[in-house]
Amino acid sequence: MADEELEEDLDEDVGDSDLDGEDGEGEGGSGKKRLLIVVAAVLVLILGGAAAAYFTGLLQPVIDMLSGGQDAVAVEELDQQQVISGDAVFYDLQEMLVNINTGGRKAVYLKIRVSLELENGDDIAKIEEMMPRIVDNFQIYLRELRIEDLKGSAGMYRLREELLKRVSVAVAPAKVNDVLFKEMLVQ
Repeated sequence: MADEELEEDLDEDVGDSDLDGEDGEGEGGSGKKRLLIVVAAVLVLILGGAAAAYFTGLLQPVIDMLSGGQDAVAVEELDQQQVISGDAVFYDLQEMLVNINTGGRKAVYLKIRVSLELENGDDIAKIEEMMPRIVDNFQIYLRELRIEDLKGSAGMYRLREELLKRVSVAVAPAKVNDVLFKEMLVQ
């Protein structure tokens, strides 16, 4: 009796497999569509990741390596204290860290790095000779600043003008055209 049931089950399975074969042609087409969708999704993810890495700068070392590293040479040249650009000469001052006037409240510090735009390269010797006076003038002025004095673009403009006035007096007759902010952090 068990043999008869086993034979019936085998006959049913064989019959079902014949039906599956007929429907298999339709599923093969949808399988190709699914494969195409998966491949397209993977390509979109790869391209999106590469674009994100490029725009965030993560690929910059690879790009520099492939292009021969000209950008690395340019960065090294900019790290020098003086950069000559056309008629103007830029001289980087040392970083300054001062505590600013808070009226007795918690101490607040200002970290600032500036670059001076000189009229010609001959003035660099005068700037280096007068560096202690320049730093002293900057320190005295910066220590009296309040946080409110640094807010907004008007505050930055006033700070630039005051520093320019102080450095111009210190290095006269050398001509300083501008004071450029490289970094300014209030903490």
